[in-house]
Amino acid sequence: MKKDDVAKLPSMPAASPSYPAGPYRFINREFMVITYESDPDAVRAALPEPLEPIGSTVNYEWIRMPDSSGFGGYTESGTVIPCRFNGEDVNFVHQMYLDDDPPIAAGREIWGFPKKYAEPKLELVHDTLTGTLVYAGQQVAMGTMGYKHAAMAADDTSTLKGIGKTQINLKIIPGVDGKPEICQLVAINITEATVKGSWTGPGRLHLVPHVNAPVADLPVKRVIGAKHFIADLTLPYGRVVHDYLKK
Repeated sequence: MKKDDVAKLPSMPAASPSYPAGPYRFINREFMVITYESDPDAVRAALPEPLEPIGSTVNYEWIRMPDSSGFGGYTESGTVIPCRFNGEDVNFVHQMYLDDDPPIAAGREIWGFPKKYAEPKLELVHDTLTGTLVYAGQQVAMGTMGYKHAAMAADDTSTLKGIGKTQINLKIIPGVDGKPEICQLVAINITEATVKGSWTGPGRLHLVPHVNAPVADLPVKRVIGAKHFIADLTLPYGRVVHDYLKK
């Protein structure tokens, strides 16, 4: 393999790259987002400086992706914390769990998404949109929402605004000596989004403490609301907004 060929590889391993080059297009991406009030001290502890808390609100998300270029079909689940960075309201992606290797590898290596392998599921069970998360054989999260109780067709602008909100990840990759080689805050903005439907309804969320899937470390004090929407969108490459290794 010539050096020019090596430089053109999109990812490892060279014999069969884990994922192709982006950007990455998602069709019919389905979200259930349960927003809840958590413990302010726990929220502060979960946010890396210089991110600043703007309250104690947390979004617990289930996302089903039946058609994603390069990644196939998969589901993910995890916590997102609304916060502030340099005066801008952003979302810090705190924990993510999914059931497909290519997006785990790409998410961690490119953007620094905090992805781990688990078994999330989002499905309609009779009249209830139901999300579950199983890690190492144990259920650690369950969310439920009344199915399409109130349509938000007139409020697609609000849904689009939420999709386009800047996401911030903490990207940490060690060097071969074990010391941090990359330690950054990375920002991403979704593009080319089209909302195909959005709804609100009553929601509930139950989190179970687990050492390797600690979603319950941001405890549920009060559920604020639940939202369900379906959209097409593009995940582009990101940008470094803070480098912890540069003084």
